[in-house]
Amino acid sequence: MFLTVSGSAEVRAWRPALSGVVEVLHAHFPSHAYPSHTHDAWTVLIVDEGVVRYDLDHREHGLAQAQVSLLPPNVPHDGRSVRPEGFRKRVLYLEPDRLGDNVIGAAVDQPEYVDPVLRHRIHQLHGVLRDGKEDLEAQSRLTLIEERLRQHLRRNVSDPPELRDPGVARRLREVLDGHVPAGITLEDAARLVHAHPAHLVRAFSREYGMPPHRYLTGRRVDLARRYLLDGYPPAEVASLTGFYDQSHLNRHFRKMLGVTPASFVRR
Repeated sequence: MFLTVSGSAEVRAWRPALSGVVEVLHAHFPSHAYPSHTHDAWTVLIVDEGVVRYDLDHREHGLAQAQVSLLPPNVPHDGRSVRPEGFRKRVLYLEPDRLGDNVIGAAVDQPEYVDPVLRHRIHQLHGVLRDGKEDLEAQSRLTLIEERLRQHLRRNVSDPPELRDPGVARRLREVLDGHVPAGITLEDAARLVHAHPAHLVRAFSREYGMPPHRYLTGRRVDLARRYLLDGYPPAEVASLTGFYDQSHLNRHFRKMLGVTPASFVRR
């Protein structure tokens, strides 16, 4: 992660280990105005403070905190604050093939969406990417975000019907059970189960009352408990059970059991 501070402006930018996202940007601009420019990626933008005014393909648009803006690749746009105190924003830059070339015109015509579900999902994904330790969760959240963006671009914004698919959910659970320490990507799981990634997440969540990443974390914590009771030290347990490090294990262990791994063994 790179932090740049210039005057009173602050920018954090990094390339996450999430396939499909080429860059993440968090920025606070008290006075900066962007000149006209283009990106070679889809720009998914939310504003946390202030109001942004921008021109896209020679048409003026505005973006407030309740909205999501989707700017297509290679289309000129600029950006400036409406208010004197500036603005704070978070941006995901998606690979150009993630949404397709045939929807660029739709994005130019209507780049802003008032969609609380979409905005909340983007907010959640930013939190996961900033932590950088929850790969399956990040993949799942991005899949649902892209699905909803495509719905907007097709002007067909509605959640798909919540149809049960216990067979898909059961097969995904078996795949997750077989990859507890090693983990598995959502795309690889989808290939093994022969289902679309978004359908996998929805079917599993409906059948078992939790998303796949939370189920996998629970299985890892269960495995960690057994290693701890066998006398393994917490740092080694973290490695054996698929957590990034001991602090990552501690966080999820405490969330599930209310105590740290060391306290669990002492008690």
